[in-house]
Amino acid sequence: MKKPVTGKKTGAKETNEASPSKLIDGRIKELGDWRGDMLKRIRALIREADPEVAEAWKWRGVPVWEHDGIICTGETYKEVVKLTFAKGAALDDPSGLFNSSLDGNVRRAIDIREGEKINDKALKALIRAALELNMSKKKRAKRPG
Repeated sequence: MKKPVTGKKTGAKETNEASPSKLIDGRIKELGDWRGDMLKRIRALIREADPEVAEAWKWRGVPVWEHDGIICTGETYKEVVKLTFAKGAALDDPSGLFNSSLDGNVRRAIDIREGEKINDKALKALIRAALELNMSKKKRAKRPG
């Protein structure tokens, strides 16, 4: 007997499909170069900053980290690993990590090129700020009018 489709936001459509975490593991392994190493490192920093973060696999193969909404995505291209914050324009970035998608009204991104260093402390602070923004919007939405 076939198991039912769950409808969870995990990105796995049927119970026999790989979980988002396994799909992200696969992407890291598949890249097999500095981009995979960078994606793995970013993922670890996200998990350190928010141990309750949920991983998703959306838009035909984009790793997504969520907690009360999307925190960020981790796209990989030939020349960059792009970390896009869904509500980045609303976040303070005192360390100046955002270096891409700066003209938009909502998103902001960090393009990381081969050999570039990441400021771990600043990135974790940005992740926590995105989480706090998501949580504050959820709390406001639940208040009675």
